[in-house]
Amino acid sequence: MIRLLKLEYLKNLNYRPFKIFALLYFIVLIGLLFIGLVDFDILGMKINLKEQGMYNFPGVWNFTTYIVGLLKIFLGCIIVFSICQEFSNRMFKQNLIDGLSREEFIFSKLLTILVFSGFSTLLVFIIGFILGKSYSATQESDLIFKEIYFIFNYFLKLFTFFSFLMFLSILFRKSIFVFLGFFMVWFGEGILSGIEKFTVMKNFDPNDKASMTINKTYLTDFLPLESMSKLTPNPLIRTKMAEMFGMQFKFEYPWPSVVSCLIWSVLFIAGSYWILKKKDW
Repeated sequence: MIRLLKLEYLKNLNYRPFKIFALLYFIVLIGLLFIGLVDFDILGMKINLKEQGMYNFPGVWNFTTYIVGLLKIFLGCIIVFSICQEFSNRMFKQNLIDGLSREEFIFSKLLTILVFSGFSTLLVFIIGFILGKSYSATQESDLIFKEIYFIFNYFLKLFTFFSFLMFLSILFRKSIFVFLGFFMVWFGEGILSGIEKFTVMKNFDPNDKASMTINKTYLTDFLPLESMSKLTPNPLIRTKMAEMFGMQFKFEYPWPSVVSCLIWSVLFIAGSYWILKKKDW
């Protein structure tokens, strides 16, 4: 394991996109997490997210993981470029000649994914905890870690997302095709989700309570990208302004999405290994 980590470290150390996207990620990450301290002038109204409850326990875990989750594409680019360069520079074939097995190649990429996901999760936890301790209106011990499960959800979202990009990178081997493939999946999921919801709304009977309960979950919710998005709901509905408009935050732990993401992760990893075994590069 240590040997594979060292190998990945040496490969990425002198790789310029790795440095650029890693630096951009951490700069934007820290900037976004502290965005609640800035006053925004919207239609003549001054809005401060800190005063709206952004850093209050336990909602701070939802806010931080949701906001930082929007930046996962930066780390995702590192995963894509680092894998695609293995094939474009014929490093993968040379590694096989030097004695690196296909199993070790997949394992080394999984270790990289775990390190990225774990380090980012730890950083979000530390910053979220500091912000909550510094600016939360309540410091009750039973509220501080009440929604700490959002940290695990964030880690699972990253791991599943990176596993998906690893699969696409090994499948297409060129970064431009990887991003096109990702866009097509994202676009396709959006179309399928829209069609399903339109069909449900068209056949919706407001007098049928059973129908109202069943329609809360859609089949498209179990697709890869949709499953990831369900792990951390939009926290803006938790703000004081949203409450003034009568909005209420209701959240049930998304066990179906968690299971779905775990299954998709296994499928992406297994698919990546199967492609490597099938292709003679």
